[in-house]
Amino acid sequence: MKFEQILKDLQQKKYKPIYLLMGTEPYYIDKIADFIEDNVISEAEKSFNLSIMYGKDTEARNVDLAAKRYPMMSPYQVIIVKEAQDIKKINDLVHYAGNPLETTILVLAHKYKTIAKTTKLYKAIDKVGVILESKKLYDNKVPDWISNYVAEKKLRISPMASGLLSEYLGNDLSKVANEINKLALSLPENTEINPKIIQENIGISKEYNVFELQDALTNKDIMKTNRIIMYFGAHDKKHPIFTTINFLYTFFSKLLIFHFTKDKSDANLAKAIGISPYFLKNYRKAASQYPPKKTVQIISYLRDYDLRAKGVNNVSAQAGDLLIELVFKILH
Repeated sequence: MKFEQILKDLQQKKYKPIYLLMGTEPYYIDKIADFIEDNVISEAEKSFNLSIMYGKDTEARNVDLAAKRYPMMSPYQVIIVKEAQDIKKINDLVHYAGNPLETTILVLAHKYKTIAKTTKLYKAIDKVGVILESKKLYDNKVPDWISNYVAEKKLRISPMASGLLSEYLGNDLSKVANEINKLALSLPENTEINPKIIQENIGISKEYNVFELQDALTNKDIMKTNRIIMYFGAHDKKHPIFTTINFLYTFFSKLLIFHFTKDKSDANLAKAIGISPYFLKNYRKAASQYPPKKTVQIISYLRDYDLRAKGVNNVSAQAGDLLIELVFKILH
């Protein structure tokens, strides 16, 4: 089932005895598990009828025994197993799943992994319960997700700000939602979130950040590039070289995809690269500055300096010095 449908059913008090919430995106798993914990039984009922277990500290037999108990002075008992992927002998839960109690709501928060559809356990839960497979969003889908989430908070966000958040925070939806929640607490309704608001509230320096470095490299602005990397070198705890290299590696890897994508229409390029169409102009500009052969060479440099920053073939060079060398090679 889809996340939205599961949440709608829960809001309408349509409950199932088992919820298998699994997959690589923990955000939706946590949202459903938290809703069940907060809403299915009252605060007064929770002391006797809410059990929180952790997969690494338990095994299937213990979950089975807990699930077979009857609630006390409540229509339901709720059992939530966090990090359920670590349950010892998890497949033994097939026996309980074959005949679950209607008065127990068992939630298996099975993060970062999935249970194969061919297993007996998956098939048994599928017959009586709800299964959610929560997948990571593709990078190019995150800006739209951000816009929708911001709208739920009765705010608006500009395409540039949405893209900035996406690039800075990646596709970790929990982290993105947390930052938007903090903004929502301080902004009046219907405010449009712009890059300035993000820079002032989410710790992205207006002048010295990886986005400005990318922009400087895209335009081959040597003075601006050197100013930024000198700042990075002087504040290496705030701007670790590994983060900078990873960011640039992502950018130039996407630029390589740009070069070798035959259909260079906006829609096709955005899909192929995995970005919002709003940012295509940056890649078109970068493509004019860095032809395919140079782009491949830059990716090789980035791999080499990542290893050197980790101490491979490097005895004494500091992170700041390595970054200066790397950027020089990129620009020339």
